[in-house]
Amino acid sequence: MPQAVTTVVEGARDATGTAERADGAETAPSQGSDFAPLLRAVKGQGLLERRTGWYTAGIITNLVALGAVLTGMFLLGNTWWNLLLALPLAIFWSRTAFVGHDAGHAQIAGDRKVGRAIGLVHANLLLGMNEAWWNDKHVRHHANPNHIDKDPDVGVGALVWTQKQAAQREGFARWLTRNQARLFFPMLLLEGIALKISGFQYLRQQPARERALSALLLVAHLGLYATLLLTVMSPGKAVVFALVHHALFGLHLGMAFAPNHKGMEMPDPDGDRWGHLRRQVLTSRNVRGGRLTDWFLGGLNYQIEHHLFPSMPRPHLRLAQPMVRAHCEAIGMPYTETGLIESYRQALQHMHEVGEPLR
Repeated sequence: MPQAVTTVVEGARDATGTAERADGAETAPSQGSDFAPLLRAVKGQGLLERRTGWYTAGIITNLVALGAVLTGMFLLGNTWWNLLLALPLAIFWSRTAFVGHDAGHAQIAGDRKVGRAIGLVHANLLLGMNEAWWNDKHVRHHANPNHIDKDPDVGVGALVWTQKQAAQREGFARWLTRNQARLFFPMLLLEGIALKISGFQYLRQQPARERALSALLLVAHLGLYATLLLTVMSPGKAVVFALVHHALFGLHLGMAFAPNHKGMEMPDPDGDRWGHLRRQVLTSRNVRGGRLTDWFLGGLNYQIEHHLFPSMPRPHLRLAQPMVRAHCEAIGMPYTETGLIESYRQALQHMHEVGEPLR
């Protein structure tokens, strides 16, 4: 057994330690913490140290890839063949979103201003997605994953996540809930556009100076995107390209995030408050796979590790996995890990069961 894993197992019931907030900061020591020995072991291995070089290389590579796709669009010109480039553009947009996600978690830079600048460029300017909206929503999700009253990702929206929510649906929303499992992936095709709309709607909640900068970058994105498409192709082809591109982008992002929590345990709002380890591990699901799966899902298939250590650089998540799994086994805590297809099956099964009483 590797030394780091051995250390975790041997210290699994150590009595003191700290926990980590969703933004990566540590909380005060907690007596009797199940998380404390794991945190110490992970820190001891240097897995919370930033990987500036890795992120710099990744950001440059992604920008070059985006540039190559745009160059290809100009070379093809006003032709329907350009639709073929909507797929790689959507994939590299998703890579851009992963960078913005990591910037929000302070994984890339210790300086908050630098991290926000990276987030603004990648989210607002390159994607047209308000990083302030995303960070607000995502930090609340990390703090209380799958908590029906506190996690915005399981609140009532186009989809619902409990039979209690389903019972309150009426009209078209009731029909939608009855069929939400089969409609889930088709609905993801709208997510790319929905992200933009939500970002603009969130502007009114931002302070004036922050709102002005966010709005400027969001509008700049729309202007640059429209100019690019209308320079390369006719208006009709440009509209079709934009719709296909955003549909594929939303589908890819949804496929990356959907397996992480759907169908996992949901804490009882009226029950006891769970500790950090239990709250993060029992509500999260890892997805097994090789390097291709890791790349496609942005490394977030190690969702348990990501939730336990939000500020941990993405390339370190797979390195922390054996330590986390061993620690959970040592204290008798379930650790959920499935294949990619099985993860989708479990998520869809949960959505199907939620809508069952309405059928």
